[in-house]
Amino acid sequence: MALGAALCAHPAVRQEWRALTNSQKASYISAVQCLQRLPGTTNLPGARTRFDDFQAIHVLMSEEIHLVGQFLPWHRRLLNVFETALREECAFHGVIPYWDWSQDVDSGLPLARSPVFDAVHGFGGNGADVPDYAGQFGNLTLLSSAGWVAPGAGGGCVLDGPFAAYNLSVGPGTTPTNHCLQRALNDNISGFLSGARVASVLRQPTFEAFRVELEGAPVTTGMRLHDGGHNAIGGEMGDRFSSPGDPIFYLHHAFLDKLWWQWAGLKFPSRLDEVSGRSTPSPPFASVSLDFELDMKNLGPVVKIREMMDIRNNALCYTYQ
Repeated sequence: MALGAALCAHPAVRQEWRALTNSQKASYISAVQCLQRLPGTTNLPGARTRFDDFQAIHVLMSEEIHLVGQFLPWHRRLLNVFETALREECAFHGVIPYWDWSQDVDSGLPLARSPVFDAVHGFGGNGADVPDYAGQFGNLTLLSSAGWVAPGAGGGCVLDGPFAAYNLSVGPGTTPTNHCLQRALNDNISGFLSGARVASVLRQPTFEAFRVELEGAPVTTGMRLHDGGHNAIGGEMGDRFSSPGDPIFYLHHAFLDKLWWQWAGLKFPSRLDEVSGRSTPSPPFASVSLDFELDMKNLGPVVKIREMMDIRNNALCYTYQ
């Protein structure tokens, strides 16, 4: 029994997107669209719908939840609250899926061929071509030292699939604006997401080394799995603040969460209480601990990191296939 928390009797099983039936895929997408129709409740800047609420909290908290020790626990909590909203507010009976992009990268096929981007049984494909696309603010060339290369296509509004018609009202960045969902699928940097890169992250000997190697630049010299995944999709996902505006955000972070759980399982149960790192990206620094509080503002109650460490507990109650 981990960290004194009771384990749930019947944990839900999160599966990789391509393992779902078409009916399960449709059910998940329908639940996300339900959140996009419900009115927002947080009154955060720009948040028009319940879906926007989650994007808006990420914008508000972004400077406090990246490049810090609470990065993984906070995002695990966000997925938990998002999944709860899908179930309690949209009658969703399934589980958040994850996207193992390393399968697509290792296949040698373009990212656009991934089942995740299918127009009928997925999240739709690339955005319309924007000449000389360099990000929503034209500043992605600043990431060139971390391995970013222009995608050569995309960057504009997503043209097909279930979210092509959805207009966001949060972002890009920290500015609330009415805009379409944008993507710029980038095979030029998909190499950061290979199976070999995943294996390298899982070999890290400590939580500190693991979290840094998973999250990536600017702490690392080049992109890693977290930032590589965001930038390989580009558009809204390439925006550190407003990336939850693309529903694929939740599948990407569910896979990162799976890798954290997989890493912990390599030395079980000692890694269940292993957490470390600075609490802020800028000084003065403090070190996070199991008692560090994860603030969700008015999206959900505050919880401590220790409550997020074992996904089998009653508060979370899930596992991974």
